[in-house]
Amino acid sequence: MRPASPSTEPHFSFVLETPAATPEAARQHFLAKLSVETDPADLRLDLERGRKGFVVVDTRTPEAYARRHIPGALNIPGRTVSAETTAALSKDDVIIVYCWSPACNGATKAAVRFAALGFRVKELLGGIEYWVKEGCPTEGTLPQGVPVFGPKGEL
Repeated sequence: MRPASPSTEPHFSFVLETPAATPEAARQHFLAKLSVETDPADLRLDLERGRKGFVVVDTRTPEAYARRHIPGALNIPGRTVSAETTAALSKDDVIIVYCWSPACNGATKAAVRFAALGFRVKELLGGIEYWVKEGCPTEGTLPQGVPVFGPKGEL
């Protein structure tokens, strides 16, 4: 007779196999996530309201930036983030970085470089892909409505 496995045990729960965190541990975890991430809806509203205190940085190539970027975003490709390329930025502002999509870690790598230079930084969840999917405005040579990826978009 074979022993019961998690997938055949009727009372086994994959969800509950690892106990949930305490409410305080969960609060601290999610607060920490929010301190380094923002989403397209929140950024869009703050931009529309003219909110100050942050600078949006597109970390993709100059060619990708030219095709489509968030209005007002600066282009500092992630691998070029240095004291020289960030000299005009204020360390009083939070830097909001983004790249292509959730599958791209270019913004994450750039965030590490910004933080190492003493900047406070947040990553835009979903990158330009989710910015576009949520109907947020863009600037560049590609018209509104063209998908980020595909035969008429980038890549």
